[in-house]
Amino acid sequence: MRYISTRGQVGDRSFIDTLMSGLASDGGLFVPVFWPFLGEIKSDHRYQDIAHHVLSLFIGDEIPSDDLKKIIEDTYSEKVFSDPDITPLKPIGQDIFLMELFHGPTLAFKDVALQLLGRLFDYVLEKNGRTITIIGATSGDTGSAAIEAFKGRKNISITILHPKGRTSDIQRRQMTSVMANNVHNIAVEGTFDDCQNLVKQSFADEDLRQNKNLSAVNSINWARIIAQTVYYIDAARQLGKTPAFSVPTGNFGNIYAAWVGKQIGGDIGPLVIGSNRNDILTRFFETGTMKLSDVAPSHSPSMDIQISSNFERFLYDCLGRDSDRLNKLMTSFKQTGQYSLDGDSLEGSRRNFIAQRCLDEDTIATIAKVYKESGIIIDPHTAVGVHALFKSGIPESHDGPAVALACAHPAKFPDVVEQAIGIRPALPAHLADLMDRPEKYTIMGNDFDKLKTHLLSV
Repeated sequence: MRYISTRGQVGDRSFIDTLMSGLASDGGLFVPVFWPFLGEIKSDHRYQDIAHHVLSLFIGDEIPSDDLKKIIEDTYSEKVFSDPDITPLKPIGQDIFLMELFHGPTLAFKDVALQLLGRLFDYVLEKNGRTITIIGATSGDTGSAAIEAFKGRKNISITILHPKGRTSDIQRRQMTSVMANNVHNIAVEGTFDDCQNLVKQSFADEDLRQNKNLSAVNSINWARIIAQTVYYIDAARQLGKTPAFSVPTGNFGNIYAAWVGKQIGGDIGPLVIGSNRNDILTRFFETGTMKLSDVAPSHSPSMDIQISSNFERFLYDCLGRDSDRLNKLMTSFKQTGQYSLDGDSLEGSRRNFIAQRCLDEDTIATIAKVYKESGIIIDPHTAVGVHALFKSGIPESHDGPAVALACAHPAKFPDVVEQAIGIRPALPAHLADLMDRPEKYTIMGNDFDKLKTHLLSV
């Protein structure tokens, strides 16, 4: 399998090239030159078997099959994930399920992909005798999952940017309480989008790219997308019917992974986007215009985003893989804060997704409703997905099961959960002392020169 950039200036890259570089040097995102075919998934396949099958389609022979199996078995094991099914399904209604994605070490869906990435990076770096500098931006969960996956690895330095004061205390402490020498946390005085822009500026700086061998672990890294595609394929196997999925998303990566699953022939039905009050994706599917507005803090902070980076990958295919048209839209977005689709491109995008918004009061009400009806406590991000699912009408119109993604453990957002149901969920034993651990991080303005100085020094 070979990879090309959505922006059209970088082509014919290997999987390992895309893994290690993350963002293309022309500012685009890597995509495969064609969609491979999934083939048969057997009912007795384990999660690990499906992961090997899906990942092999996109890796080819660059990592020998036996080596890839070892990496996968080590990743999706009882020592890493607390549930043997990795992403178990739990019923909350008639033919309606939650897919629990929070059984990894940091209690968020990001672990499912990032634990794999940590091992893939280690494998490649050891084989080639290389070192890299990872830089990433987080709105809450990516940072802690990345740090957990890469802490203490001798060939890797990792710097994570988070928006100061805009994550939950638990999310922040999961990052800043890690004292490993190769881990660096920066609290940026700005929004998540400011953090993401600083990361993109870093990759566009040739001096940094050459001197520090920069790589990315945000969902702009293609390997993260395909690692997440696995759990959609596995859910269809578990259910034995074509499921619809509702995905709370701000950056579009998680639901894009489901769309990838459909492109390769996975048994995946309608896809519902759940937006919070920062509803740029929902507004796009309603109007055909992607238009920036101010980021507003919400009960689901990991989704407090206005620039949905992964949407570019989907847009590229909507435009018939026309890089010139895509570049014009991206230039318009950078200069004016908006772009529009119309005609066949817009209708094509709407055929793939249903988008709904969930305000903070809806989030509280949905947490309360799910707890009352099923006894299950959900976090506010999961509530966004559940609300969007019911608002979409899919449970009534789809001839098959419906699955809402449970993206984080409720104990990561105890204040919101307590407000909704009067219960303050406890952290699991391995994180019980988190709020007492010392922290280590740097506060920085939204200043690329300062970030560059830091990166050159680590």
